[in-house]
Amino acid sequence: MSFKSVIQGMRGELGSMSRKGFDVKFGRSRSQRVVEEYSSDKVDAMRQSCWANMPPELLRDVLMRIEASEDTWPPRKNVVACAGVCRNWRDIVKEIVKSPEVSGKLTFPISLKQPGPRDSVLQCFIRRNRGNQTYYLYLGINQASTDDGKFLLAARKCRRPTCTDYIISLNYYYVTKGSSTYVGKLRSNFLGTKFTIYDAQPPNNGAKVTKCRSTRLVNMKQVSPRVPAGNYPIAHISYELNVLGSRGPRRMQCIMDAIPARAVEPGGVAPTQTEFLHSSLDGFPSLPFFRSKSTRVENFQPELQSSQSKGLLVLRNKAPRWHEQLQCWCLNFNGRVTVASVKNFQLVASPENGVAAGQEHENVILQFGKVGKDVFTMDYQYPISAFQAFAICLSSFDTKIACE
Repeated sequence: MSFKSVIQGMRGELGSMSRKGFDVKFGRSRSQRVVEEYSSDKVDAMRQSCWANMPPELLRDVLMRIEASEDTWPPRKNVVACAGVCRNWRDIVKEIVKSPEVSGKLTFPISLKQPGPRDSVLQCFIRRNRGNQTYYLYLGINQASTDDGKFLLAARKCRRPTCTDYIISLNYYYVTKGSSTYVGKLRSNFLGTKFTIYDAQPPNNGAKVTKCRSTRLVNMKQVSPRVPAGNYPIAHISYELNVLGSRGPRRMQCIMDAIPARAVEPGGVAPTQTEFLHSSLDGFPSLPFFRSKSTRVENFQPELQSSQSKGLLVLRNKAPRWHEQLQCWCLNFNGRVTVASVKNFQLVASPENGVAAGQEHENVILQFGKVGKDVFTMDYQYPISAFQAFAICLSSFDTKIACE
């Protein structure tokens, strides 16, 4: 038997197990008996499988070949399926699969919280649904088109009396803060000039949670005994006042509270989350990777001067050039943006970070722009993550009373 046929046989068996799990888990019956039958059937299937007692060295070699061969979506779902077989397989797959910073690939949900690749960009796109004020982030599968993509994140706009919230979730359909798939949010002030990005879990060991009414309610329910549920501020975004557009295009600045300024230097390191701390997200699903009111009055701070003294990374939008023939402001998006819009921008590291001005400040870390009706491209790279990039782009959608 050839090695290729061995892998094909393994995929077929994993696929049948996943389909069986889907049929039972999402069937109409919700009784305990059905759940127990599903669990026992799955265990029996694994015991009867020829892969149950595979030598560790051979198993690692098989999984490494699968990971290397399935480098794009949708075939990469087989890697996720392997991680969902059992704890032993999961540990080996997690060790084999590298972070996006190294591999340039998004595989597991935690990849969305990890910095992007250093030497390339991850090309994504955002679809806006005006009807329900929801935004969907996809990983681009076909670079020439935004018709097909791998779903990554969803965000829903929630208007408050004094601010606007964008709730961000791993779930396509159920985008609420009370869900186990809630990963963070973006909150704006009344004018839409200042925004704060909150992570649902601490980005590093020294992160401080911002207490609010919704946080206390979650803690009472004991959603996760290992980490206090709450909002951890990881970035602050501000837009310069520009009434009636008298100062030209929008000017924005992002202070990345969780990323040091030295991260953009050669050899610099950005914090990397390795797993979701919520117990409900610890287990990998059998299916491939995803297809509350708050009464808090928040202070949108810190100021730029204090952030610089702490050595935090500051991003600024790249200044566009005025094109005399076209009579408009222009930026080079390398063909990734095709429709003129006030929302289009490119972010680069600010020279004010204390790093000597050079090529690193011309390196575009995040670019966002319109390509069609309610369709926008989003390309990002190290040191920010897909979650951070998505939240920054959401701030461009929000209405800005004093910036237009």
